[in-house]
Amino acid sequence: MNEPVAQQQPVGGEPAGKQAVRKQPAGSEPAGGPPSPPGDGGRPNGFWAQAAADPARTVLTAPDGERWTAGELHAAANRLVHGLRAAGMETGDAFAVVLPNGVEFLTAYLAASQAGFYLVPVNHHLVAPEIAWIVADSGAKVLIAHERFAEAARAAADEAGLPPGQRYAVGPADGFRPYAGLLDGQPASPPEGRTLGWVMNYTSGTTGRPRGIRRPLPGRPPEETYLGGFLGIFGIKPYDGNVHLVCSPLYHTAVLQFAGASLHIGHPLVVMDKWTPEEMLRLIDAHRCTHTHMVPTQFHRLLALPEEVRTAYDVTSMRHAIHGAAPCPEHVKRAMIDWWGTCVEEYYAASEGGGAFATAEDWLKKPGTVGRAWPISELAVLDDDGRPLPPGELGTVYMKMTTGGFSYHKDEAKTRKNRIGDYFTVGDLGHLDEDGYLFLRDRKIDMIISGGVNVYPAEIEAVLLTHPAVADAAAFGVPHPDWGEEVKAVVEPAEGHAPDAGLASAILAHCAGRLAGYKRPRSVDFIASMPRDPNGKLYKRRLRDPYWEGRQRAV
Repeated sequence: MNEPVAQQQPVGGEPAGKQAVRKQPAGSEPAGGPPSPPGDGGRPNGFWAQAAADPARTVLTAPDGERWTAGELHAAANRLVHGLRAAGMETGDAFAVVLPNGVEFLTAYLAASQAGFYLVPVNHHLVAPEIAWIVADSGAKVLIAHERFAEAARAAADEAGLPPGQRYAVGPADGFRPYAGLLDGQPASPPEGRTLGWVMNYTSGTTGRPRGIRRPLPGRPPEETYLGGFLGIFGIKPYDGNVHLVCSPLYHTAVLQFAGASLHIGHPLVVMDKWTPEEMLRLIDAHRCTHTHMVPTQFHRLLALPEEVRTAYDVTSMRHAIHGAAPCPEHVKRAMIDWWGTCVEEYYAASEGGGAFATAEDWLKKPGTVGRAWPISELAVLDDDGRPLPPGELGTVYMKMTTGGFSYHKDEAKTRKNRIGDYFTVGDLGHLDEDGYLFLRDRKIDMIISGGVNVYPAEIEAVLLTHPAVADAAAFGVPHPDWGEEVKAVVEPAEGHAPDAGLASAILAHCAGRLAGYKRPRSVDFIASMPRDPNGKLYKRRLRDPYWEGRQRAV
Protein backbone atom coordinates (compact mmCIF):
# COMPACT_ATOMS: atom_id res chain seq x y z
CA MET A 1 0.00 0.00 0.00
CA ASN A 2 2.56 2.52 1.12
CA GLU A 3 6.22 2.95 1.75
CA PRO A 4 8.54 5.43 3.51
CA VAL A 5 9.46 8.85 2.27
CA ALA A 6 12.87 9.26 0.67
CA GLN A 7 15.36 9.32 3.51
CA GLN A 8 16.81 12.74 2.85
CA GLN A 9 13.49 14.59 3.17
CA PRO A 10 12.11 15.11 6.70
CA VAL A 11 8.60 16.44 7.10
CA GLY A 12 6.97 18.87 9.51
CA GLY A 13 5.17 22.18 9.93
CA GLU A 14 2.15 23.73 11.64
CA PRO A 15 -1.20 21.96 12.10
CA ALA A 16 -3.95 22.63 9.58
CA GLY A 17 -6.76 21.88 12.00
CA LYS A 18 -7.01 21.38 15.76
CA GLN A 19 -8.84 18.03 15.59
CA ALA A 20 -7.45 16.70 12.34
CA VAL A 21 -3.74 16.83 12.92
CA ARG A 22 -1.49 14.78 15.14
CA LYS A 23 2.20 15.54 15.55
CA GLN A 24 4.46 13.21 17.49
CA PRO A 25 4.27 14.64 21.05
CA ALA A 26 7.46 16.00 22.55
CA GLY A 27 9.10 13.48 24.82
CA SER A 28 7.22 10.55 23.28
CA GLU A 29 9.41 9.72 20.32
CA PRO A 30 9.42 6.14 19.03
CA ALA A 31 11.91 3.70 20.55
CA GLY A 32 15.40 5.08 20.23
CA GLY A 33 14.28 8.69 20.02
CA PRO A 34 14.67 11.02 17.05
CA PRO A 35 17.04 10.32 14.16
CA SER A 36 20.51 9.41 15.38
CA PRO A 37 23.29 12.02 15.17
CA PRO A 38 26.06 11.63 12.60
CA GLY A 39 28.70 9.05 13.42
CA ASP A 40 28.99 6.89 16.50
CA GLY A 41 31.78 7.10 19.02
CA GLY A 42 33.89 9.11 16.58
CA ARG A 43 33.41 6.64 13.73
CA PRO A 44 32.63 8.20 10.34
CA ASN A 45 29.14 8.79 9.03
CA GLY A 46 28.29 8.02 5.43
CA PHE A 47 29.39 5.12 3.25
CA TRP A 48 32.13 7.01 1.43
CA ALA A 49 33.85 8.20 4.62
CA GLN A 50 33.62 4.72 6.11
CA ALA A 51 35.09 3.16 2.98
CA ALA A 52 38.02 5.55 3.08
CA ALA A 53 38.61 4.94 6.79
CA ASP A 54 38.24 1.14 6.76
CA PRO A 55 38.28 -0.22 3.21
CA ALA A 56 38.78 -3.84 4.35
CA ARG A 57 35.54 -4.01 6.34
CA THR A 58 32.94 -6.39 4.85
CA VAL A 59 29.83 -4.39 3.99
CA LEU A 60 27.90 -6.71 1.68
CA THR A 61 27.13 -10.40 1.39
CA ALA A 62 25.67 -10.86 -2.09
CA PRO A 63 22.93 -13.37 -2.94
CA ASP A 64 25.55 -15.82 -4.24
CA GLY A 65 27.43 -15.61 -0.93
CA GLU A 66 30.26 -13.46 -2.27
CA ARG A 67 31.50 -10.91 0.26
CA TRP A 68 32.35 -7.35 -0.71
CA THR A 69 34.49 -4.98 1.27
CA ALA A 70 33.79 -1.28 1.61
CA GLY A 71 36.80 -0.53 -0.56
CA GLU A 72 35.62 -2.82 -3.35
CA LEU A 73 32.09 -1.44 -3.38
CA HIS A 74 33.38 2.13 -3.18
CA ALA A 75 35.68 1.54 -6.15
CA ALA A 76 32.85 0.00 -8.20
CA ALA A 77 30.59 2.99 -7.49
CA ASN A 78 33.35 5.43 -8.45
CA ARG A 79 34.03 3.57 -11.70
CA LEU A 80 30.34 3.61 -12.55
CA VAL A 81 30.17 7.38 -12.07
CA HIS A 82 33.13 7.85 -14.39
CA GLY A 83 31.58 5.43 -16.89
CA LEU A 84 28.18 7.12 -16.89
CA ARG A 85 29.80 10.52 -17.35
CA ALA A 86 31.78 9.12 -20.25
CA ALA A 87 28.47 7.91 -21.70
CA GLY A 88 27.24 11.50 -21.70
CA MET A 89 25.45 11.86 -18.37
CA GLU A 90 25.60 15.16 -16.50
CA THR A 91 24.39 16.39 -13.13
CA GLY A 92 20.59 16.24 -12.99
CA ASP A 93 20.29 13.47 -15.58
CA ALA A 94 18.50 10.19 -14.88
CA PHE A 95 19.42 6.59 -15.56
CA ALA A 96 17.14 3.58 -15.19
CA VAL A 97 17.94 0.09 -13.93
CA VAL A 98 16.07 -3.18 -14.46
CA LEU A 99 18.12 -5.31 -12.11
CA PRO A 100 17.68 -8.06 -9.54
CA ASN A 101 18.96 -7.64 -6.01
CA GLY A 102 22.73 -7.67 -6.09
CA VAL A 103 25.94 -5.73 -6.21
CA GLU A 104 25.09 -3.88 -9.42
CA PHE A 105 21.90 -2.39 -7.94
CA LEU A 106 23.68 -1.09 -4.85
CA THR A 107 26.55 0.19 -6.98
CA ALA A 108 24.03 2.17 -9.05
CA TYR A 109 22.50 3.62 -5.88
CA LEU A 110 25.87 4.74 -4.52
CA ALA A 111 26.95 6.14 -7.90
CA ALA A 112 23.79 8.23 -8.32
CA SER A 113 24.03 9.45 -4.73
CA GLN A 114 27.44 11.05 -5.22
CA ALA A 115 27.19 12.21 -8.84
CA GLY A 116 24.00 14.27 -8.74
CA PHE A 117 22.10 11.74 -10.86
CA TYR A 118 18.54 10.50 -10.50
CA LEU A 119 18.42 6.72 -10.16
CA VAL A 120 15.17 5.31 -11.56
CA PRO A 121 14.59 1.76 -10.25
CA VAL A 122 12.22 -0.23 -12.46
CA ASN A 123 10.10 -3.14 -11.26
CA HIS A 124 11.52 -6.05 -13.24
CA HIS A 125 8.12 -7.79 -13.22
CA LEU A 126 6.72 -5.14 -15.56
CA VAL A 127 6.17 -5.90 -19.22
CA ALA A 128 7.92 -4.05 -22.03
CA PRO A 129 5.36 -1.24 -22.61
CA GLU A 130 5.26 -0.50 -18.87
CA ILE A 131 9.07 -0.34 -18.68
CA ALA A 132 9.15 1.80 -21.82
CA TRP A 133 6.79 4.32 -20.22
CA ILE A 134 9.05 4.77 -17.20
CA VAL A 135 12.24 4.99 -19.26
CA ALA A 136 10.74 7.57 -21.60
CA ASP A 137 8.86 9.56 -18.95
CA SER A 138 11.89 9.81 -16.66
CA GLY A 139 14.11 10.97 -19.52
CA ALA A 140 16.64 8.27 -18.67
CA LYS A 141 19.87 8.79 -20.61
CA VAL A 142 21.11 5.24 -19.88
CA LEU A 143 19.40 1.91 -19.21
CA ILE A 144 21.16 -0.84 -17.26
CA ALA A 145 19.41 -4.22 -17.36
CA HIS A 146 20.16 -7.79 -16.33
CA GLU A 147 20.24 -10.67 -18.77
CA ARG A 148 17.27 -12.24 -16.92
CA PHE A 149 15.09 -9.32 -18.00
CA ALA A 150 16.81 -8.53 -21.29
CA GLU A 151 13.91 -9.40 -23.60
CA ALA A 152 11.46 -7.00 -21.95
CA ALA A 153 14.16 -4.36 -21.43
CA ARG A 154 15.24 -4.50 -25.08
CA ALA A 155 11.67 -4.11 -26.34
CA ALA A 156 11.14 -1.28 -23.85
CA ALA A 157 14.30 0.53 -24.95
CA ASP A 158 13.21 0.23 -28.57
CA GLU A 159 9.76 1.61 -27.78
CA ALA A 160 11.22 4.44 -25.69
CA GLY A 161 13.65 5.35 -28.48
CA LEU A 162 16.77 4.87 -26.36
CA PRO A 163 19.84 4.72 -28.62
CA PRO A 164 21.63 1.34 -28.73
CA GLY A 165 24.80 2.91 -27.37
CA GLN A 166 23.02 3.88 -24.15
CA ARG A 167 21.96 0.35 -23.20
CA TYR A 168 24.06 -1.87 -20.96
CA ALA A 169 23.43 -5.38 -19.65
CA VAL A 170 24.79 -7.46 -16.80
CA GLY A 171 25.46 -10.78 -18.55
CA PRO A 172 25.09 -11.54 -22.25
CA ALA A 173 22.11 -9.87 -23.91
CA ASP A 174 21.49 -9.09 -27.57
CA GLY A 175 21.18 -5.39 -28.28
CA PHE A 176 23.07 -4.30 -25.14
CA ARG A 177 26.65 -3.34 -24.48
CA PRO A 178 28.34 -5.24 -21.65
CA TYR A 179 27.87 -3.61 -18.26
CA ALA A 180 31.54 -4.28 -17.58
CA GLY A 181 32.29 -1.85 -20.38
CA LEU A 182 30.94 0.99 -18.25
CA LEU A 183 33.49 0.20 -15.54
CA ASP A 184 36.50 -1.22 -17.36
CA GLY A 185 39.35 1.23 -17.69
CA GLN A 186 37.66 3.77 -15.44
CA PRO A 187 39.55 5.02 -12.37
CA ALA A 188 38.58 3.81 -8.90
CA SER A 189 39.23 7.29 -7.51
CA PRO A 190 36.30 9.48 -6.38
CA PRO A 191 34.88 11.63 -9.19
CA GLU A 192 35.31 15.38 -9.25
CA GLY A 193 32.41 17.66 -8.46
CA ARG A 194 30.71 15.21 -6.12
CA THR A 195 27.12 16.28 -5.39
CA LEU A 196 24.15 14.55 -3.83
CA GLY A 197 21.71 12.74 -6.12
CA TRP A 198 18.29 11.24 -5.42
CA VAL A 199 16.32 8.13 -6.20
CA MET A 200 13.29 8.87 -8.37
CA ASN A 201 10.78 6.13 -7.63
CA TYR A 202 7.70 5.60 -9.74
CA THR A 203 4.41 5.09 -7.93
CA SER A 204 2.58 1.80 -8.43
CA GLY A 205 0.07 3.24 -10.85
CA THR A 206 -3.02 1.71 -9.20
CA THR A 207 -5.13 4.51 -10.66
CA GLY A 208 -3.39 4.99 -13.99
CA ARG A 209 0.11 5.26 -15.38
CA PRO A 210 2.83 5.39 -12.71
CA ARG A 211 4.37 8.78 -12.01
CA GLY A 212 7.87 9.58 -10.87
CA ILE A 213 8.30 11.28 -7.50
CA ARG A 214 10.91 13.89 -8.21
CA ARG A 215 12.65 16.08 -5.65
CA PRO A 216 14.97 18.97 -6.45
CA LEU A 217 18.66 18.19 -6.06
CA PRO A 218 20.16 20.02 -3.08
CA GLY A 219 23.41 20.93 -4.85
CA ARG A 220 25.74 19.97 -2.01
CA PRO A 221 28.25 17.18 -1.38
CA PRO A 222 26.73 13.97 -0.03
CA GLU A 223 28.77 14.22 3.19
CA GLU A 224 26.78 17.33 4.17
CA THR A 225 23.57 15.29 4.53
CA TYR A 226 23.08 12.63 7.19
CA LEU A 227 21.84 9.87 4.88
CA GLY A 228 21.13 7.31 7.59
CA GLY A 229 18.97 9.41 9.87
CA PHE A 230 15.75 7.84 8.65
CA LEU A 231 16.51 4.67 10.59
CA GLY A 232 16.62 6.60 13.84
CA ILE A 233 12.81 6.86 13.62
CA PHE A 234 12.73 3.14 14.39
CA GLY A 235 15.38 3.27 17.09
CA ILE A 236 18.08 1.79 14.85
CA LYS A 237 21.47 3.22 15.78
CA PRO A 238 24.74 3.59 13.85
CA TYR A 239 27.08 0.59 13.97
CA ASP A 240 25.92 -1.06 17.27
CA GLY A 241 26.51 -4.58 15.90
CA ASN A 242 23.63 -4.27 13.44
CA VAL A 243 23.31 -6.36 10.27
CA HIS A 244 20.55 -5.52 7.79
CA LEU A 245 18.83 -8.26 5.80
CA VAL A 246 17.50 -7.26 2.37
CA CYS A 247 14.68 -9.73 1.77
CA SER A 248 12.57 -7.93 -0.86
CA PRO A 249 13.35 -6.35 -4.25
CA LEU A 250 15.46 -3.22 -4.13
CA TYR A 251 13.33 -1.51 -6.78
CA HIS A 252 10.79 -0.96 -3.97
CA THR A 253 11.11 2.48 -2.36
CA ALA A 254 11.25 1.27 1.22
CA VAL A 255 13.59 -1.65 0.58
CA LEU A 256 16.24 0.48 -1.15
CA GLN A 257 15.84 3.21 1.45
CA PHE A 258 16.39 0.81 4.36
CA ALA A 259 19.37 -0.80 2.62
CA GLY A 260 20.98 2.49 1.63
CA ALA A 261 20.49 4.06 5.06
CA SER A 262 21.98 0.95 6.68
CA LEU A 263 25.11 1.21 4.55
CA HIS A 264 25.50 4.86 5.49
CA ILE A 265 25.42 4.18 9.25
CA GLY A 266 27.84 1.28 9.19
CA HIS A 267 25.57 -1.76 8.96
CA PRO A 268 26.66 -4.65 6.71
CA LEU A 269 24.02 -5.89 4.27
CA VAL A 270 23.01 -9.50 3.66
CA VAL A 271 21.10 -9.55 0.37
CA MET A 272 18.52 -12.07 -0.84
CA ASP A 273 17.61 -12.27 -4.51
CA LYS A 274 14.62 -14.62 -4.43
CA TRP A 275 12.81 -14.78 -1.10
CA THR A 276 11.74 -18.05 0.48
CA PRO A 277 10.64 -18.30 4.11
CA GLU A 278 13.11 -20.97 5.23
CA GLU A 279 16.06 -19.31 3.48
CA MET A 280 15.23 -16.08 5.30
CA LEU A 281 15.33 -17.90 8.63
CA ARG A 282 18.62 -19.54 7.68
CA LEU A 283 20.24 -16.21 6.82
CA ILE A 284 19.02 -14.55 10.03
CA ASP A 285 20.52 -17.42 12.00
CA ALA A 286 23.78 -17.64 10.03
CA HIS A 287 24.53 -13.90 9.87
CA ARG A 288 22.89 -12.84 13.15
CA CYS A 289 20.79 -10.29 11.26
CA THR A 290 19.31 -7.58 13.46
CA HIS A 291 16.86 -5.66 11.28
CA THR A 292 14.93 -5.96 8.06
CA HIS A 293 11.99 -4.56 6.12
CA MET A 294 9.11 -6.98 5.58
CA VAL A 295 5.53 -7.18 4.31
CA PRO A 296 2.57 -9.09 5.76
CA THR A 297 2.59 -11.68 2.97
CA GLN A 298 6.01 -12.78 4.19
CA PHE A 299 4.66 -13.10 7.74
CA HIS A 300 1.82 -15.28 6.49
CA ARG A 301 4.19 -17.60 4.63
CA LEU A 302 6.65 -17.81 7.49
CA LEU A 303 3.84 -18.81 9.83
CA ALA A 304 2.75 -21.50 7.37
CA LEU A 305 6.08 -23.34 7.74
CA PRO A 306 5.95 -26.60 9.69
CA GLU A 307 6.73 -26.17 13.36
CA GLU A 308 9.90 -28.24 13.09
CA VAL A 309 11.24 -25.89 10.39
CA ARG A 310 10.36 -22.74 12.33
CA THR A 311 12.09 -23.95 15.49
CA ALA A 312 15.21 -25.16 13.66
CA TYR A 313 16.57 -21.60 13.32
CA ASP A 314 17.53 -18.99 15.90
CA VAL A 315 15.94 -15.61 15.20
CA THR A 316 16.69 -14.04 18.59
CA SER A 317 19.23 -11.68 17.00
CA MET A 318 16.37 -9.71 15.39
CA ARG A 319 15.86 -6.29 16.97
CA HIS A 320 13.62 -4.67 14.34
CA ALA A 321 11.39 -6.61 11.93
CA ILE A 322 9.70 -3.57 10.45
CA HIS A 323 6.70 -4.13 8.21
CA GLY A 324 4.57 -1.94 5.99
CA ALA A 325 3.38 -1.60 2.37
CA ALA A 326 0.11 -3.52 2.96
CA PRO A 327 -2.43 -4.12 5.75
CA CYS A 328 -1.52 -6.86 8.24
CA PRO A 329 -4.40 -8.96 9.62
CA GLU A 330 -4.48 -8.87 13.41
CA HIS A 331 -4.18 -12.63 13.88
CA VAL A 332 -1.06 -12.69 11.69
CA LYS A 333 0.53 -9.80 13.63
CA ARG A 334 -0.19 -11.47 16.99
CA ALA A 335 1.27 -14.76 15.80
CA MET A 336 4.48 -13.05 14.65
CA ILE A 337 4.85 -11.20 17.96
CA ASP A 338 4.31 -14.50 19.80
CA TRP A 339 7.09 -16.04 17.72
CA TRP A 340 9.62 -13.22 17.18
CA GLY A 341 8.77 -11.01 20.15
CA THR A 342 8.57 -7.24 20.32
CA CYS A 343 10.96 -6.71 17.41
CA VAL A 344 7.86 -6.79 15.14
CA GLU A 345 7.18 -3.12 14.37
CA GLU A 346 5.00 -1.32 11.87
CA TYR A 347 5.02 1.89 9.86
CA TYR A 348 2.61 3.68 7.58
CA ALA A 349 3.96 6.09 5.02
CA ALA A 350 4.16 6.93 1.34
CA SER A 351 6.87 7.42 -1.21
CA GLU A 352 5.78 11.05 -1.33
CA GLY A 353 6.56 11.76 2.33
CA GLY A 354 5.41 11.67 5.96
CA GLY A 355 4.50 8.71 8.11
CA ALA A 356 3.54 6.95 11.34
CA PHE A 357 5.26 4.27 13.41
CA ALA A 358 4.05 1.72 15.97
CA THR A 359 6.21 -0.41 18.22
CA ALA A 360 4.96 -3.86 19.17
CA GLU A 361 4.04 -2.43 22.58
CA ASP A 362 2.02 0.34 20.88
CA TRP A 363 0.17 -2.21 18.79
CA LEU A 364 -0.57 -4.56 21.68
CA LYS A 365 -1.96 -1.58 23.61
CA LYS A 366 -4.01 -0.43 20.61
CA PRO A 367 -4.49 -3.42 18.27
CA GLY A 368 -4.82 -2.45 14.65
CA THR A 369 -3.01 0.88 14.87
CA VAL A 370 -0.26 1.79 12.44
CA GLY A 371 1.14 4.22 15.00
CA ARG A 372 1.58 7.89 15.68
CA ALA A 373 3.22 10.52 13.52
CA TRP A 374 6.95 10.32 13.00
CA PRO A 375 8.98 13.05 14.71
CA ILE A 376 8.61 16.35 12.81
CA SER A 377 5.78 14.75 10.81
CA GLU A 378 2.05 15.43 10.87
CA LEU A 379 -1.04 13.38 10.08
CA ALA A 380 -4.52 14.69 9.32
CA VAL A 381 -7.92 13.09 8.71
CA LEU A 382 -10.19 15.26 6.56
CA ASP A 383 -13.68 14.92 5.11
CA ASP A 384 -14.50 15.12 1.40
CA ASP A 385 -14.57 18.93 1.62
CA GLY A 386 -11.12 19.08 3.21
CA ARG A 387 -12.40 19.88 6.71
CA PRO A 388 -10.79 18.39 9.83
CA LEU A 389 -12.60 15.47 11.43
CA PRO A 390 -12.63 14.82 15.19
CA PRO A 391 -11.00 11.72 16.72
CA GLY A 392 -12.78 8.50 15.85
CA GLU A 393 -14.43 9.74 12.64
CA LEU A 394 -13.49 8.10 9.36
CA GLY A 395 -12.04 10.22 6.60
CA THR A 396 -9.20 10.53 4.12
CA VAL A 397 -5.72 10.36 5.63
CA TYR A 398 -3.40 13.23 4.75
CA MET A 399 0.27 13.75 5.57
CA LYS A 400 2.28 16.94 5.60
CA MET A 401 5.78 17.59 4.40
CA THR A 402 7.24 21.08 4.47
CA THR A 403 10.91 20.40 3.79
CA GLY A 404 12.14 19.76 0.27
CA GLY A 405 8.77 18.92 -1.21
CA PHE A 406 8.06 16.81 -4.27
CA SER A 407 6.13 16.82 -7.49
CA TYR A 408 4.88 14.08 -9.74
CA HIS A 409 7.20 14.19 -12.71
CA LYS A 410 5.49 15.83 -15.69
CA ASP A 411 2.09 15.72 -13.95
CA GLU A 412 1.33 18.97 -12.14
CA ALA A 413 -2.41 18.17 -12.28
CA LYS A 414 -1.90 15.06 -10.14
CA THR A 415 0.46 16.97 -7.87
CA ARG A 416 -2.26 19.57 -7.21
CA LYS A 417 -5.14 17.07 -7.03
CA ASN A 418 -3.64 15.09 -4.14
CA ARG A 419 -2.95 18.17 -2.00
CA ILE A 420 -4.77 20.46 0.37
CA GLY A 421 -2.38 23.23 1.32
CA ASP A 422 0.81 21.58 2.50
CA TYR A 423 -0.92 18.23 3.01
CA PHE A 424 -1.10 15.39 0.50
CA THR A 425 -2.93 12.06 0.36
CA VAL A 426 -2.48 8.72 -1.37
CA GLY A 427 -6.19 7.99 -0.94
CA ASP A 428 -6.24 5.91 2.24
CA LEU A 429 -9.17 6.01 4.66
CA GLY A 430 -8.74 5.97 8.41
CA HIS A 431 -9.22 7.75 11.73
CA LEU A 432 -7.12 9.14 14.56
CA ASP A 433 -7.92 8.37 18.16
CA GLU A 434 -7.69 10.77 21.11
CA ASP A 435 -4.03 9.85 21.65
CA GLY A 436 -3.01 10.53 18.05
CA TYR A 437 -2.81 6.89 16.95
CA LEU A 438 -3.80 6.27 13.35
CA PHE A 439 -6.08 3.40 12.35
CA LEU A 440 -6.49 2.62 8.66
CA ARG A 441 -9.63 1.21 7.12
CA ASP A 442 -8.83 0.81 3.44
CA ARG A 443 -7.90 2.67 0.29
CA LYS A 444 -10.72 4.78 -1.08
CA ILE A 445 -10.47 3.31 -4.57
CA ASP A 446 -10.87 -0.22 -3.14
CA MET A 447 -13.92 0.58 -1.01
CA ILE A 448 -17.07 -1.36 -1.97
CA ILE A 449 -20.42 0.46 -1.98
CA SER A 450 -23.21 -2.10 -1.73
CA GLY A 451 -26.77 -0.84 -1.36
CA GLY A 452 -25.40 2.53 -0.31
CA VAL A 453 -23.33 1.01 2.50
CA ASN A 454 -19.53 1.26 2.58
CA VAL A 455 -17.77 -2.10 2.83
CA TYR A 456 -14.02 -2.30 3.47
CA PRO A 457 -12.16 -5.17 1.77
CA ALA A 458 -9.27 -5.33 4.25
CA GLU A 459 -11.64 -6.50 7.00
CA ILE A 460 -13.04 -9.26 4.76
CA GLU A 461 -9.58 -10.34 3.60
CA ALA A 462 -8.41 -10.66 7.20
CA VAL A 463 -11.29 -13.08 7.89
CA LEU A 464 -10.64 -15.08 4.73
CA LEU A 465 -7.00 -15.56 5.74
CA THR A 466 -8.02 -17.21 9.01
CA HIS A 467 -9.38 -20.21 7.08
CA PRO A 468 -6.74 -22.98 7.02
CA ALA A 469 -7.36 -23.73 3.34
CA VAL A 470 -6.65 -20.12 2.25
CA ALA A 471 -3.07 -19.23 1.31
CA ASP A 472 -3.94 -15.75 0.04
CA ALA A 473 -7.13 -13.80 -0.59
CA ALA A 474 -8.61 -10.64 -2.03
CA ALA A 475 -12.05 -9.06 -1.77
CA PHE A 476 -13.55 -6.43 -4.04
CA GLY A 477 -16.82 -5.22 -5.49
CA VAL A 478 -18.40 -6.64 -8.63
CA PRO A 479 -21.52 -5.39 -10.42
CA HIS A 480 -24.96 -6.10 -8.95
CA PRO A 481 -28.17 -4.93 -10.68
CA ASP A 482 -29.89 -3.75 -7.48
CA TRP A 483 -27.16 -3.02 -4.94
CA GLY A 484 -24.64 -1.49 -7.34
CA GLU A 485 -21.90 -3.78 -6.04
CA GLU A 486 -21.66 -7.08 -4.22
CA VAL A 487 -18.65 -8.60 -2.51
CA LYS A 488 -16.55 -11.06 -4.47
CA ALA A 489 -13.77 -13.14 -2.89
CA VAL A 490 -10.86 -14.48 -4.89
CA VAL A 491 -8.82 -17.12 -3.08
CA GLU A 492 -5.47 -18.81 -3.64
CA PRO A 493 -5.92 -22.23 -2.01
CA ALA A 494 -3.33 -23.53 0.40
CA GLU A 495 -1.29 -26.52 -0.68
CA GLY A 496 -3.28 -29.76 -0.56
CA HIS A 497 -6.71 -28.11 -0.95
CA ALA A 498 -8.66 -28.49 -4.20
CA PRO A 499 -10.28 -25.33 -5.62
CA ASP A 500 -13.77 -26.79 -5.93
CA ALA A 501 -17.36 -26.04 -4.98
CA GLY A 502 -16.94 -27.76 -1.62
CA LEU A 503 -14.09 -25.45 -0.64
CA ALA A 504 -16.01 -22.40 -1.83
CA SER A 505 -18.97 -23.39 0.34
CA ALA A 506 -16.71 -23.95 3.34
CA ILE A 507 -15.13 -20.51 2.91
CA LEU A 508 -18.52 -18.80 2.64
CA ALA A 509 -19.71 -20.61 5.78
CA HIS A 510 -16.53 -19.53 7.55
CA CYS A 511 -17.28 -15.88 6.68
CA ALA A 512 -20.93 -16.20 7.73
CA GLY A 513 -19.92 -16.74 11.33
CA ARG A 514 -17.49 -13.84 11.40
CA LEU A 515 -18.87 -11.04 9.22
CA ALA A 516 -22.15 -9.13 9.13
CA GLY A 517 -24.40 -10.10 6.25
CA TYR A 518 -23.66 -7.04 4.11
CA LYS A 519 -19.90 -7.66 4.38
CA ARG A 520 -19.94 -11.34 3.42
CA PRO A 521 -18.67 -12.46 0.02
CA ARG A 522 -21.54 -13.65 -2.16
CA SER A 523 -19.28 -15.92 -4.19
CA VAL A 524 -15.74 -17.26 -4.26
CA ASP A 525 -13.50 -17.67 -7.28
CA PHE A 526 -10.12 -19.38 -7.19
CA ILE A 527 -6.76 -18.43 -8.63
CA ALA A 528 -3.54 -20.42 -8.81
CA SER A 529 -1.38 -17.51 -7.68
CA MET A 530 -2.43 -14.10 -6.43
CA PRO A 531 -1.03 -11.23 -8.55
CA ARG A 532 1.28 -9.66 -5.98
CA ASP A 533 4.67 -8.16 -6.50
CA PRO A 534 7.41 -9.60 -4.26
CA ASN A 535 6.87 -6.76 -1.78
CA GLY A 536 3.35 -7.98 -1.08
CA LYS A 537 1.56 -5.25 -3.04
CA LEU A 538 -1.59 -6.74 -4.54
CA TYR A 539 -2.47 -5.76 -8.10
CA LYS A 540 -6.18 -5.73 -7.30
CA ARG A 541 -7.11 -4.08 -10.57
CA ARG A 542 -5.98 -7.20 -12.42
CA LEU A 543 -8.50 -9.21 -10.43
CA ARG A 544 -11.33 -6.67 -10.42
CA ASP A 545 -11.25 -5.20 -13.91
CA PRO A 546 -12.49 -8.28 -15.84
CA TYR A 547 -15.71 -8.26 -13.80
CA TRP A 548 -16.29 -4.61 -14.72
CA GLU A 549 -15.55 -4.85 -18.43
CA GLY A 550 -17.98 -2.54 -20.18
CA ARG A 551 -19.27 -1.15 -16.88
CA GLN A 552 -18.38 1.99 -14.92
CA ARG A 553 -17.52 1.75 -11.21
CA ALA A 554 -18.92 4.44 -8.95
CA VAL A 555 -15.66 4.67 -6.95
